[in-house]
Amino acid sequence: MTTMTQADADAVWGAIDDQRTRTADLLEQLTAEQWDHPSLCQGWTVRHVAAHLTMQQQRVRDAAAFIARNPRILRSRTLNATIHDSAVLQAQALPSQEIISRIRAMTGSRRHNAFVTPLETLTDILVHSQDVAIPLGLHLTMRPTASAIAATRRWDTRGTWLAKVFRRLPLDGYRLTATDTDWTRGQGPEVAGPVGALLLLLTGRSAALEQLTGEGAADLRSALSTSV
Repeated sequence: MTTMTQADADAVWGAIDDQRTRTADLLEQLTAEQWDHPSLCQGWTVRHVAAHLTMQQQRVRDAAAFIARNPRILRSRTLNATIHDSAVLQAQALPSQEIISRIRAMTGSRRHNAFVTPLETLTDILVHSQDVAIPLGLHLTMRPTASAIAATRRWDTRGTWLAKVFRRLPLDGYRLTATDTDWTRGQGPEVAGPVGALLLLLTGRSAALEQLTGEGAADLRSALSTSV
């Protein structure tokens, strides 16, 4: 597990609270049709993503209780299937306003899922907020400082089990450079853009490709178009 100073932990949890609050505010504005709109995650609706965000404080006993209530989840064959199926079940169980209320209720808490760190919680709320907003044509800011922290974590954990939940994009051989904060990783032709757009790449999402520039951007777009 990553060890953080108290100041670092305070910054991470402050960023989580900020993004949670603004995500809940966005969800409050959605119509019933928008709740059932496809998200950026294949096979997930906006409602599924929002319901997933209510499940960011699961300790072992909470997971066991969820399985006891929903034994069908044991038929999910992979980690990603389990995450998807649990979100679907949660979405079926909770009305929209309860989903929003549960997300808001987590603000101020420092509890996070078992076996991961608060950095995974930060990544989840940042990226999943975009999974909701982008396909609806809505804008929801990802703060550059928070996005840089999450991007660093995702870069540092490439190749570990933590990366298995993300679609792997062909990012090796490029230099990723943020244009809105001091953040650079990798070697090769430069791909530059807002650090939030780079975070989406590092979590397997190509939705912000149009925000990227640099000598490697066109090659990366071409590589991604042929890898789909």
